[in-house]
Amino acid sequence: VQLQASGGGLVQAGGSLSLSCAASGRSVNVMGWFRQAPGKEREFVAAISGETYTAYADSVKGRYTISRDNAKNTMYLQMNSLKPEDTAVYYCAARGPSITVISRSHRAYSYWGQGTQVTVSS
Repeated sequence: VQLQASGGGLVQAGGSLSLSCAASGRSVNVMGWFRQAPGKEREFVAAISGETYTAYADSVKGRYTISRDNAKNTMYLQMNSLKPEDTAVYYCAARGPSITVISRSHRAYSYWGQGTQVTVSS
């Protein structure tokens, strides 16, 4: 499974950005987004199983929306009402092909895309 993330950038506080993660290779059920700010551990942002079941970190709930288009093998993260504390490198990830359960631990994800920088200015 190969993952390719795109869509980061610089935005002012209160603005919006959209990230995409294109998957190739074997099909996977569970995909997610994590982020890592300088000097901090990688943290869970959101995940989706299939096209229906989703989970969000409390810090982004109500502001971020994760979605997926299986026909395009692509996962999306719509980020609204961005805050400076959302600044981080965002990574997309996937669990093993036979796994359907969402996990909030980065250790549960076997496949990772390259990170994309999201910077929110105050």
